[in-house]
Amino acid sequence: MPDRLSDQARLDALYAQLSSTTPRNVGYPCNQDFDFSELFRFLRFSVNNVGDPFTGSNYRLNTHEFEREVVEEFARLTEAPKDDWWGYVTSGGTEGNMYGLYVARELFPEGICYFSEDTHYSVAKILRLQHTRNIMLKSLPNGELDYADLRETLRIHRDVPPIIFANIGSTMTGAVDDLAKIREVLDDLAIQHTYVHADAALSGMILPFVQTPQPWNFAHGADSISISGHKMLGSPLPCGVVLARKKHVDRIARSIEYVGALDTTISGSRSAIAPLFLWYRLKQLGPEGLAQVTQQCLDCADHAVRELNAHGIAAWKHENSLTVIFPKPPASLMKKWTIAPKKGIAHLITMPHVTRAVIDAFVSDFVAALAEHPKP
Repeated sequence: MPDRLSDQARLDALYAQLSSTTPRNVGYPCNQDFDFSELFRFLRFSVNNVGDPFTGSNYRLNTHEFEREVVEEFARLTEAPKDDWWGYVTSGGTEGNMYGLYVARELFPEGICYFSEDTHYSVAKILRLQHTRNIMLKSLPNGELDYADLRETLRIHRDVPPIIFANIGSTMTGAVDDLAKIREVLDDLAIQHTYVHADAALSGMILPFVQTPQPWNFAHGADSISISGHKMLGSPLPCGVVLARKKHVDRIARSIEYVGALDTTISGSRSAIAPLFLWYRLKQLGPEGLAQVTQQCLDCADHAVRELNAHGIAAWKHENSLTVIFPKPPASLMKKWTIAPKKGIAHLITMPHVTRAVIDAFVSDFVAALAEHPKP
């Protein structure tokens, strides 16, 4: 017989551990400030958003209607071309990036994908899975794509269609690759057959709400864009949205009789709960609420930079970014706080749950850790 008391104890212990860890989760862009209790009743249904959200499905236990509203709002935020866009809710940023690169590879089977050394680790994996030719480019010291290296490398391979993978907020420093500069390079080299995918996992829900955003969306030359849902909006399930120009998606669509739907997505069975969560958050906050939350997070990032610098800790951030970069802290701080490190640096990201009080506590612990472990 199963030991039910033991099982319950384990679940209680897990809940306690997650509850205590959440307030100190500052190193990864996962918003913890949400309440979906109103939607818990929908968890009793085996809902499934199989197929294209715009064409329907034989499986009628779905939330396609809500999914369409979600992607329509994301299309508005990304300035997608009227009547020439398509999208769906994904399992997260990796699937969104995979989709963009899949469409690009189908359009240009012999194309070469160019991405910077600061690109998320999953992209190299996707390119291996898809057997797409690729070249890693250098990054500038701030984490942005090295446009001179892009120009020179494209010049050498100008006979092959380029697939440009742009970081709209790089993983470690939040650097934004300027799509206008990328398009300028392509135009100067007179390269006509091109594809640009934008990985806007975090910044895709920040840049629409700032006064002077960097060139990053469809209006600036993107062919597809991936944005995470569990980052700025917040969700207990990893999720995201991918958008692409419809004329490209139409090239890969296939009709599947079994489910009565077009096969236009990466996954077959897809979460029908994630679109409901995203829809709920968009309705809860609205454009004005999202703008307000974004500004609060940016203010907290500025506060973090000021406080760290005031205590002799060299910290900095990019414009319109929530990512605050500083030297890698002592191990004792890394053990207490959830921080993302890479080589000699680390960062915190001021998501909505990372308040000024949280930042002040982090800085205090950072200073104490440095005092206990001074550099030789």
